[in-house]
Amino acid sequence: MIATAKRSEYPIEALAVRAFRVPTKDPVESDGTLEWSSTTMVYVELQAGGETGIGYTYGDASAARMIDGLLKDALLGGDALETAARWNDMRSSVRNNGRHGISMMAISAVDIALWDVKGKLTQTPVSVMLGAARDRIPIYGSGGFTSYNIPELREQLSGWVRNENIPRVKMKVGRDPGADPERVAAARKTIGPNAELFVDANGAYSVKRAIEMAAYFAEEGVSWYEEPVDHDDLHGNRFVRDNTPPRMEVSNGEYGYTLQDFENIIDSGAADVLQADVTRCGGFTGLLAVDALCQARHIPLSTHCAPYVTLPGAAACKMLRHIEYFYDHVRIERMFFDGVREPVEGDLHVEFERPGIGLELKRRDAERYAVGV
Repeated sequence: MIATAKRSEYPIEALAVRAFRVPTKDPVESDGTLEWSSTTMVYVELQAGGETGIGYTYGDASAARMIDGLLKDALLGGDALETAARWNDMRSSVRNNGRHGISMMAISAVDIALWDVKGKLTQTPVSVMLGAARDRIPIYGSGGFTSYNIPELREQLSGWVRNENIPRVKMKVGRDPGADPERVAAARKTIGPNAELFVDANGAYSVKRAIEMAAYFAEEGVSWYEEPVDHDDLHGNRFVRDNTPPRMEVSNGEYGYTLQDFENIIDSGAADVLQADVTRCGGFTGLLAVDALCQARHIPLSTHCAPYVTLPGAAACKMLRHIEYFYDHVRIERMFFDGVREPVEGDLHVEFERPGIGLELKRRDAERYAVGV
């Protein structure tokens, strides 16, 4: 007997994508290697079985064109409940365009939307479907841009520590190495001796400069040193890691797109803590694969940016330490979505009530920032 193909119970009926560009609060923000005046969100809606799943990534609007072309062609008609199969379909479809950068950011946004619609179809929170390991997750306040003067830096960091009770904060360094010791000392004085202080160079330093700066940072009790040199220079990051104080952890991974990227970081010894961005590494499907790699290699995991869409996936990560509560993305996600929650004593509480990811677009608020794709 010839087997007949199984008819999809919940075929994907439509896939729509928009891009929203939101100006920064200040005219320009900067870190050690980049300046920006806006942030672009690429937003996806996927329809199946009378429900709409949403997902998004932060990146250039060109990701929207890939979603509206290759990924849509690969997905329409496929069963929305078969998230692993759909992830493989997307990954196969972008082969000739490369599986990094824009390609994987596009896949990430759609994967999140697939899990969201699956949760709505089954009336289950994504955190539960993925197998939640916790009901709350520590966060760290992240900003401290190099474009801030010292009073502005102090205001932001003290707001997190003293007003929101977030006991760990991160600031940017590297644009002006000569000013970094003074800025870090001011940050330490502002947050007090008990809060954790992280620095992120965004790859601005040379190897020798990074080691020199680590000595200054150690005097102020800095415990986290992110991308001291270019993230692709794994040997350089390893050398810095080998020559920094034991209590100062080096981190890398926010620009990881494929599982091989993360394995390369671990194999090279370039990081004490691996970072992963759910909007870049393949959505929830990719994030859980990175977490499994961390389990196998005995290395902690921290998630990068996009805190509220990260939360359902981060809840299921066994090796997770914390979520980055990044200033720009917190601001946008609070503006754009119903379902965001305020931190409580330095933690974000996991959504166990709403099906899916627990977020819904406030369309009127978002549309004013729409841009063509």
